[in-house]
Amino acid sequence: MAVSFAVVTPENLSGSTLAGYTLQEMVGEGGTAVVYRSEHPQHGQVAVKVLREKLRNDRTAVARFVREATYGTKVLHPNVVRTLDIGEARPGVHFIAIEWASGELLEKYAKRHVPLSGEETALIISQIADAVHAAHLSGIIHRDLKPENVMYDPATKHVKLLDFGIAAQTDLAPEERLTRAGFFVGTLMYVAPEALSGQLVTAAADQYSLATIAYYLLSASLPYGGRSQRELFTQLLSQPPIPLSQARKGLSIEPAVETVVMKGLARNPAERYPDVLAFAAALREAVVAPPAVQKSGLFAKMKSVLGRGDAT
Repeated sequence: MAVSFAVVTPENLSGSTLAGYTLQEMVGEGGTAVVYRSEHPQHGQVAVKVLREKLRNDRTAVARFVREATYGTKVLHPNVVRTLDIGEARPGVHFIAIEWASGELLEKYAKRHVPLSGEETALIISQIADAVHAAHLSGIIHRDLKPENVMYDPATKHVKLLDFGIAAQTDLAPEERLTRAGFFVGTLMYVAPEALSGQLVTAAADQYSLATIAYYLLSASLPYGGRSQRELFTQLLSQPPIPLSQARKGLSIEPAVETVVMKGLARNPAERYPDVLAFAAALREAVVAPPAVQKSGLFAKMKSVLGRGDAT
């Protein structure tokens, strides 16, 4: 009988055991870490992130990786993936064990289904906002909100926020920060304009990223149409975003919904909502608000007239 074994390489540890975690299969990878579906005697099924071998001697990369784990233990919320364990399995092999979240990356779900309905979009955005607000209350700015960092279970409509890898703590002294002045971190398509200077950003930057996610879910497009990194960078610094209603030909967006999303995308952070919860609440209200004809009062007047007619 033929027996097959998983090929274990420095960048594919599937089939091996790390600090008591059996790494079953690779389920994701990024520039800094590889993620495995894993099993643990006490924790059961979990996800284990392992720092890439090429970064093990990079002090900044290691510091960011450890910091992500630390932030993950600080932000406790039903919409944030729990950090279960952190450690160094052997010299240089840093890992983070997190709860296994059901569903799939919002990025993958969105690619198949956008544009989403206003109701589903508002539900997703509200849960992300709750998670981000919990981080803000802990003095942490996420700085990398995007569909790739959100788990979404379409069956339960439940959201879990992932990845505090480039998050920033608001009360750190300048010498303790890992981002140099004049540089920005994040994903250019979702980053707030004020972050491009590399200066310290506030919680308002997370709101901008959240509004960008809402824009994408509602339109299947992004607020800027730059075809290259350079073009996109220039647009973010010098141009207003494309109005949501003009994102795609034939797109139908309620004016109230567009107003909320575009306010969240205001270039000046002071012109956005007071916080992410206020943005999410405004979006929910706009989504459930009656059409413009009803808000004009005409619908109410017609009901009144019809009601009087029925009574006679």
